[in-house]
Amino acid sequence: MNATTPLVAVNFPGQGSQVKDMGRDLAEADDRYMYYWTLAENISRQPLREIYWGGDDHDMADTRALQPALTVAALTLWMHAAGRTAAHCFGGHSLGEYPALAAAGALAVEEALELVSLRGALMAEAGGADQGMTALLKLGQDDAEAIAAQAREATGCELLVANYNTPGQFVLSGHKQALEAAAALVRERKGRAIPLPVSGAFHSPLIAEAAGELEKRLAKADWRRPKAPVFLNVTADAQTGPEAIAAAMARQMTSPVRWIEINRNQYAMGARTFHEPGPKGVLTKMLGQNLGGLPADWTGHSLDTMAAVDDLPGAD
Repeated sequence: MNATTPLVAVNFPGQGSQVKDMGRDLAEADDRYMYYWTLAENISRQPLREIYWGGDDHDMADTRALQPALTVAALTLWMHAAGRTAAHCFGGHSLGEYPALAAAGALAVEEALELVSLRGALMAEAGGADQGMTALLKLGQDDAEAIAAQAREATGCELLVANYNTPGQFVLSGHKQALEAAAALVRERKGRAIPLPVSGAFHSPLIAEAAGELEKRLAKADWRRPKAPVFLNVTADAQTGPEAIAAAMARQMTSPVRWIEINRNQYAMGARTFHEPGPKGVLTKMLGQNLGGLPADWTGHSLDTMAAVDDLPGAD
């Protein structure tokens, strides 16, 4: 790859991007894509189409169903797009790293669905009433990290920055006592603290037991060399080595998501077109903030429906 030639980055969204009827138009138009929904249902033992094509928000938020459903919705959108656009590198936000690895060929689709189904079940059971996550808005990275450290010291409880989403959006993860202390500090600095509806302190050491169970399954996976580099959540760097990818994925569940760095590193590699296969376009909306200060010579495309894929510039 040559940094002087504009490249294409393909990034997959994570939890929170789910919407009703996601993937339905594509699956009902082509039996090849419906097959993957059936496969995901068989692997996860969840009625995914019933939930996401006819259920309510409460059911759609259940991580046991959400993780395989969002994975198959995003992957089938990419399968439909793959013949219409190049892909020079991949990335995925938290859960989205799994469809990214499958799209890149580092994992077989069936194995990726097995892994996210297990991950969803483990995350549903992880954590406890004393754990949580809080989104921070209108504060910078230095403030977010300082608040986490101050609240951790004041309470003696675990707390860290779990998601570096944009320069003005971070997520803290840890014990609720520390989160409450952090929220007070956020208000003092004129920021906003929004508790998230999650059952545990994800992307933190507090879910190490669940992460250990997933790691056992990850160790048995058939890791392959991807056809293009994958930017990893744990390091924010591009990787093509199967062993290095496997090692990073073993740490992913308890490590921060370094999304700002991933976007900027993709740009530094030469990416100027950013595709997001998946509902809602959350990652596409983050691009302007994450690439702030860089030349505005890039474009972002939310490939959230079959029609959006068919309307790709240069597509037939």
